[in-house]
Amino acid sequence: MIDDFAKTHLHSDLREVREAILWKLDGLGEYDIRRPLTATGTNLLGLVKHLSVWEARYFGEVFGRPFPEPLGRWDDAEARGSDMWATEHETREEIIDRYRRVWEHSDATIIALDIDSPGYVPWWPRPQVTLFAILVHVLTETNRHAGHADILREQLDGLTGTAARYANLKPDAAFWEARRAQIERAAKAAGPTIA
Repeated sequence: MIDDFAKTHLHSDLREVREAILWKLDGLGEYDIRRPLTATGTNLLGLVKHLSVWEARYFGEVFGRPFPEPLGRWDDAEARGSDMWATEHETREEIIDRYRRVWEHSDATIIALDIDSPGYVPWWPRPQVTLFAILVHVLTETNRHAGHADILREQLDGLTGTAARYANLKPDAAFWEARRAQIERAAKAAGPTIA
């Protein structure tokens, strides 16, 4: 009983956070979803591409149910990081459609297997896993990247929220300017920066 509840609960949470990731692209142009917004080049479309590759891998080859489309090798040092950004030849639609196909494949694996079904992650130091462990891992990683997407989107146009129904669509600039100034004063009062 608890196994079914845990699997259903984790799967439901994963479905919600996947949608939140894609929602962060809504209303933005091609440049804004692709442009590097951190020193390491993190960008919104790259996060979607990255999540699609790794979710396909975790719910695919880990359980002997490989995703039916080509994936780069996880151990290819030359290709490392190429899943974190989209080339000019990869369209938004292609990347989003692929992510949705990954969802279907992952969902089929989650539904078909028991929560204690064994899997094997060759790139982990302790490669013997269960579906439960992978569900938790993928949910954690997807949430982590959803947090990145939250910050990136806020940097672009001030939009915040975890889903369209909770969006702060019209940020009150005066409120946020006052709040930021308050936080800045508190930070300065706490002490000097350390070089």
